[in-house]
Amino acid sequence: MITAGIDMGAKTIKVVILKDGEIIGKSIVIGGLDQKKSAEEAVEKAVAEAGITRDQIEKMVATGAGRGEVDFADSDITEVGADAKGAIKLYPSARTVIDVGAEEGRGIRIDSAGKVVDFSINEKCAAGAGSFTESMARALEVPLEELGPLSLKSTQEVPMNAQCAVFAESEVVTMVHNKIPKEDMARAVHDAIASRITSMVRKVGFEKDVVLIGGLAHNVGFVKSLEKDLETEVMIPEQPEFVGALGAAIAASGGA
Repeated sequence: MITAGIDMGAKTIKVVILKDGEIIGKSIVIGGLDQKKSAEEAVEKAVAEAGITRDQIEKMVATGAGRGEVDFADSDITEVGADAKGAIKLYPSARTVIDVGAEEGRGIRIDSAGKVVDFSINEKCAAGAGSFTESMARALEVPLEELGPLSLKSTQEVPMNAQCAVFAESEVVTMVHNKIPKEDMARAVHDAIASRITSMVRKVGFEKDVVLIGGLAHNVGFVKSLEKDLETEVMIPEQPEFVGALGAAIAASGGA
């Protein structure tokens, strides 16, 4: 059976195509103003990589914040449900899933079958999501991809108390005036995000093993801060941004 999962994220659209439970194609595109058109583009790219024709896909399931825009999908699934299905497929020992994307963070507790036991979502504050690192990288005049490695060079812990991105930028300006080294400010940014995510995850009573997914999982500075706060190591898939789309494709195949 060939199925497809479409993850309509706030910034990017991901597609995973499965054949008998194995990934045969995937794609990622930047979501444009016309989300349906962007989703169509992502599907076509994944189909091309899979070496199949689109009509060979027997069922499509959409997930993500913009899943309602994908009117060509057969059905949809919540981000929480998709994350759980994708994570348990990759890591059968997973009991907690942390998903941090561009605009939202999620903490999900699952059982041995990948069923959702409880979850919490950080959707009110950008300071707990990937877009916060983008705004802070601009404030520090550091390329986004260098922010994480830079923070690993930090030698001192500097608290960042602002509760939102707007006030945090003002706090960064104050740090600059106080001649705080950039690497310490970069660490403060990641510590602030990790603190918010950890607080959210502890609400659901996190258990090991912990899997971190979403785009921010690529950021080594955030990962280090998160592991320090959680006091445990986290497992990270090779391509963490595709786990939600994988879960949607599994749902399309009728997988638990």
